[in-house]
Parts: sequence; C-alpha cells; structure tokens
Amino acid sequence: MMQAFPTLCSLLTSLAAATVVACAPSPRTPATAQPAGTALSTAAKQRIGRKIWKNESGGTAAGLTHWNAGEEFPSMGIGHFIWYPKGFRGRWTDRDFRSPRLKSLRAWLANNVSLQTDFIISTSRQALPRIMAAAPPAQRNRIRANYRKVATTPNGTYALIDYVNFKGDGTNPTERYRGQGWGLMWVLMEMKNVPAGQPAAREFAAAAKRCPPEAKNAGPQAGTTAATPTPGH
Repeated sequence: MMQAFPTLCSLLTSLAAATVVACAPSPRTPATAQPAGTALSTAAKQRIGRKIWKNESGGTAAGLTHWNAGEEFPSMGIGHFIWYPKGFRGRWTDRDFRSPRLKSLRAWLANNVSLQTDFIISTSRQALPRIMAAAPPAQRNRIRANYRKVATTPNGTYALIDYVNFKGDGTNPTERYRGQGWGLMWVLMEMKNVPAGQPAAREFAAAAKRCPPEAKNAGPQAGTTAATPTPGH
C-alpha cells in the first residue's frame, strides 16, 4: 500500500494535465453536441468536484481512501477511482488505511479537488465520441440532441459529468441486464422528447431512474463486470 502513493499522484497529475488536450476541438464530436464541461470556469469545476465528493463519500476526508468489503481493490479520491497498483496481479490484502502515508494521501487528495475534477471531466469528454460510435445508427441523432439539451444548464452539465463517473458511458457490451444497459448512452436513448434546459435536466434524471429498473435489485446476475479497472463505479 505504501508504494501506491507516489504512483497514484503521478497518475492523477498526468491525467489532469491531459485535459488541456481534451479542450481542443475534436473532429469526431459534432459541433452541436460539445462535450460536457467544455466551458466551465474554475469555480464551477470546484463546485462540481465538491458535489461528486459529497455524493461518493459524504465529503469526508476519511472517505477519500476506501475499500468496500468483498472487493479486490481500494477506491481513491473524490470520485472513488477504482485503482490497482502498477503491475499488480491477484488479490491485494494490505488494508491498513491508518498509516502516516495514507493520512498524507488523504490530505493531498483533499487539497487537490480541482485536479481530480479535471480528470473526471476529461473522462466525461472522452465518452461522447465512444457513445456516438457504439450507438445504433438510428439512435445517434436522438442521443446527440438529448446530450446537447441537457448540457445547456450548469446542473445538466454536472449530471452528465457525474453520471459517467458513477455509471460509465454505457458502451461496454458486458454491462447489460436483459438486453439493456444503464450507462450514459442508454439514459440518453431513454429520454423523452422535451425542450432544452431545465426540462431536459429533469428528464435526464427521470430517465436514469428508468434505465433499467430491473437491475437495481438484480445483484451479481445483472451482467456487470469489473475485468478492467476504470475511474468511478
């Protein structure tokens, strides 16, 4: 566990620095559906990071390093990034989160909320081109339009960013229950046709609850996998 700290810091720093590249226009992303978070101010990103931190672990410093029972990996940071040490294979059994080094890690994470938020936003931006490539052709215009409608408000932008961090982009074919997924792509397809702005933000939240309702209590048989560690859940 002690060897993990410098590696994690380097990882977060490198990924956050990559958001500078992510801000550049992408030829794969339609002009009518710019990725969420493109024009956020520093203050807005700080607020989003604090919200994500509160949602994931109640906004507590102790929650910045967490290990769920039955899982083979710890969750780190405001977004509970699922993370394995570099080169790790097998089961990691060191769960001592009381060491001075882990206390130092939590302090570092608490003092670098904006850095972690940049990483989460970068991940969200990368989701849109993947969604457009993976979506059924007949649904692509609908997805693009709904994404644009939701992204026109600050709370809608936050919802898009947070949903990708929490549920994923929905393009993994193994993440299905009875033929339906629950990532961002599926929520955008599930949305009803409503006006842009707050109506779209509310409909996004409603569609997320409907998509899919059976999976909430399905347990391990729902079809989820964790073969490749990814940020968030």
